[in-house]
Amino acid sequence: MKHTLFVILAATAFTMVSCNKQKQAVDARADAAKEELERQKDSVEDAAKRAKEQADVDAKVAKANIEANKEAVQAQIDAEKKKAEADAEAAKAKIDAEKK
Repeated sequence: MKHTLFVILAATAFTMVSCNKQKQAVDARADAAKEELERQKDSVEDAAKRAKEQADVDAKVAKANIEANKEAVQAQIDAEKKKAEADAEAAKAKIDAEKK
């Protein structure tokens, strides 16, 4: 009877230890999966942050190019305006010279 009780207790203990090991293995796999997903999440967040920063840089460059183009066109228009004024003054001077 003592041996039977001992065998039953040993089998129960073995089963409990085996179940605990299985549960620990399941927990370990779940923890590893969670950690991997967290790493992926962090990676996505980092990539999004870098993309936003690059978009900001690209936008600043585009705005600077637009501003430079605007200034170049305005300078060209101002030069053409001055040329038109100079041509008009020259034409007036020619008319005045022909009258004399």
